[in-house]
Amino acid sequence: MFREVKFILNGKPTCVPVQDVESLTDMLRNRCGMTSVKKGCEAGECGACTVLIDGKSINSCIYLAVWAEGHSILTVEGLTAGGADLHPVQKAFIEEAAVQCGFCTPGLILCGVEIVNSGRTYTRDELRELISGHLCRCTGYENILNALEKIVGNDR
Repeated sequence: MFREVKFILNGKPTCVPVQDVESLTDMLRNRCGMTSVKKGCEAGECGACTVLIDGKSINSCIYLAVWAEGHSILTVEGLTAGGADLHPVQKAFIEEAAVQCGFCTPGLILCGVEIVNSGRTYTRDELRELISGHLCRCTGYENILNALEKIVGNDR
């Protein structure tokens, strides 16, 4: 059975027909074309599917699409919507070479956006804890932590 779900996607009002049991990951990728939302573990453990819902990081693979009704969803595609410059988190990832294969990168960038939007500064250990829900098999996390520390660390 399909139902219409109305929400804001990357700043634009959106209405999408979804099945009752469809994950937000599947809706965003297959119905909305948001390919930055990756399918990884599909159990909420790797962070590849991370999106921001009303400013908070969530694993979209364990979030039903119908729950998006009335909410605001941000994917990496929305960070530069309308021709905007790269987000400071994206710039820091580039400057610190925090990207290798790129599979985990969108989720980590959105986690970083949530961290930046908190308005707080963090120690490296706090940042390590904040990204602990993201699995990266390429970088060893050091460059990712360097990028985040560059924009929200105590040494700014």
